[in-house]
Amino acid sequence: MAPNDGRAPRRSQTSTASTSTQRPAGKRFREPAGREGAQRSTAAPRGTRTATPRPAVQAPRPHARRTQQRTSPVPAIVGGVIIAIILIVVCFVVVPTVHDAIFGAQAETVAAGQEVQLNIPEGSSGDDIAQILAQNHIIDNPKAYYAAVEAADAAMSIKPGDYILTTGQDPASVVTQLVEGPNVEGITLTIQEGLTVAQTAARVEETLGIPADEFIAQAKASNYVADYPFLEGAYDDSLEGYLYPKTYSFSEQPTADQVIRTLLDQFQAETASLGLDNAPTGLSAHDIVTMASLIERETAVADERPLVASVMYNRLAIDMPLQIDAAIVYARGGGSDPVTYDDLEIDSPYNIYQNLGLTPGPICSPSVSSIEAALNPSDTDYLYYVASPDGDGTHRFSSDYEQFERDSQEYSESHQ
Repeated sequence: MAPNDGRAPRRSQTSTASTSTQRPAGKRFREPAGREGAQRSTAAPRGTRTATPRPAVQAPRPHARRTQQRTSPVPAIVGGVIIAIILIVVCFVVVPTVHDAIFGAQAETVAAGQEVQLNIPEGSSGDDIAQILAQNHIIDNPKAYYAAVEAADAAMSIKPGDYILTTGQDPASVVTQLVEGPNVEGITLTIQEGLTVAQTAARVEETLGIPADEFIAQAKASNYVADYPFLEGAYDDSLEGYLYPKTYSFSEQPTADQVIRTLLDQFQAETASLGLDNAPTGLSAHDIVTMASLIERETAVADERPLVASVMYNRLAIDMPLQIDAAIVYARGGGSDPVTYDDLEIDSPYNIYQNLGLTPGPICSPSVSSIEAALNPSDTDYLYYVASPDGDGTHRFSSDYEQFERDSQEYSESHQ
């Protein structure tokens, strides 16, 4: 059976499995105590610039008079001929050699329309992919391929794996296929956004036949930190948050280690240009992944994620508990039952109804959209949000508790 997608359940549902008292629907946040707490400064100290002294300006030296003398034009003519020969050699010998070193020799003529199977390795750069396509005669002009990638804004969307393409193929159709993903039959593994390590292990067992216990035993940060420095300091030696959610293709049966490395490689590739170490308010890269995992489980609407992030930052700034139900679900070990008042008393560092700040580590694997939201929150004064009564997955945001109560009441009434 496919594992539960792990998203925090809406409290409008009725629990039949729990004997604890269920909270009224829509009660995402409690009325805060001590909201007047001192706000933290988020401005980083500015460095002091040191003026660089300009070099002294020297007075111009008078030009020495040159004695004019007649010279023979023959050396100049000979020199011109030599330069022309050098330019011809550069154009017809050196340039093609350099081009072939990058993109492969194009001299031989290959009939268009022939099927070619090739592999785009995990972590390939744009030049690597262009070289593979050129060497296999899929593209004739790398510039046209790069233009097609830029036109489709596909630089970060090309998927590794095995492909069947045709020689002389239109670059735009090549890019379209590379974005859609491998088209060679093989073993496909889909890891959804918001899955925990345990849920990922269950999905791996279901798809690849690797026992979940074996996968979990292998999924320790200490096994990979030497090759993936971003795992340094991972909480509880866990890979939680770093097994990047995406669809993967394996040409043959992989091991647990190979699957984990593939997912870690993808996390590294997806976040390489995001600047995780340059987070706002001094949060660490690990903090950003942790916040992104909370955002991921709080809303499935990408446009709302920066708003959810702003609520978290605003609460952190005034020492107000984050009060996120998804963290409570993680603390109690998962499940799809609604959060109850008894759940809010769980003794766990992940209980951020009782504990200030972020959870000590991520609670799931976030999408790049959630990571970007954690890095670039909206500029708001919101402190609350509640599910919209429209039932479309969106939320209503507010800056005062009274408005939040009204929004909660409207949500509850819409689900009676």
